[in-house]
Amino acid sequence: MGTPTPEEADRRDPGLQPERTRLAWRRTTLSCTVAAVLAVRQAIHHGGTGAAVVAASLTALVWLAFLGVAHRRTLALDAARPRPLSVRAAVTAAVCTVCLAVFALTVLV
Repeated sequence: MGTPTPEEADRRDPGLQPERTRLAWRRTTLSCTVAAVLAVRQAIHHGGTGAAVVAASLTALVWLAFLGVAHRRTLALDAARPRPLSVRAAVTAAVCTVCLAVFALTVLV
């Protein structure tokens, strides 16, 4: 029990942290999917005004963008030493989340 050797330091036992992060990305993706489906359903169910149809279409595009970010991140977590989430991916995920909320409000109006 002392200071680890360089060989021991290079080996990484990630434990369950990558799995928890992967599951968090899946839960978030599922939440975004539900929001997108409900927005499209709301737009179709209430006659489909022009703004509602545009908002539902944009919701589907934003959902696809978020799905791409989440998929790339979950694949990156398979590495022994996953890289940190890039600023670009973090900003994209945040913008997608805000856009989904705004488009959901537009569909409701």
